[in-house]
Amino acid sequence: MHFSQYKPRRLPPAPRPAIGALPPPPATKACPALANLIPLADIDPALIEEVLDAAFGPDRFARTAYKVREGTEWLPGLSFAALDEGDHLAGTIQCWPVALTDAAGRRHPMIMVGPVAVLPGLQGTGFGKALVTASLTAIDPRAPLPQVMIGDADYYGRFFGFSAANTGGWRLPGPWDPARLLVRTANPAILPTEGMLGPWRG
Repeated sequence: MHFSQYKPRRLPPAPRPAIGALPPPPATKACPALANLIPLADIDPALIEEVLDAAFGPDRFARTAYKVREGTEWLPGLSFAALDEGDHLAGTIQCWPVALTDAAGRRHPMIMVGPVAVLPGLQGTGFGKALVTASLTAIDPRAPLPQVMIGDADYYGRFFGFSAANTGGWRLPGPWDPARLLVRTANPAILPTEGMLGPWRG
């Protein structure tokens, strides 16, 4: 029930955009104002994997973030792709259903934001910020679950309100930098002070 509103609805299939293969690094940086954000479900899964490999390297599967969301599927209603002005895939964002299990065994559902993947030649041009904004804006305001991510506290705090102030007692199923374990919520009082972050098993 916590994540059902972000699952795909049964609608007539929409025409897929014409998306080319991954372009070579551009000679000049693309303007993110010309980016077109579309549902990630409209993108060929092979292209999504190519962008992730380019952004994070082929060893990305060993990262602790993958263990946190292991066995889950990304939420289509919160996951997006950015196309450049040539309709090439420039970046992606995926959001995942996770939970923080407290000392009493109670699971607190959360949304894991990321990975935010942008092609190396386009990083720093605004595509990542546009993708994160799209995902956070799509969260249902009637029941906004806390959002958690592993990322740079200065950047994600300044632009999006993420903070590590309430995650000091949280644990992850692998190595992590506590300063990079961030959460965003309108009501920090609802957050458990301790717990293990892992996949949501609904």
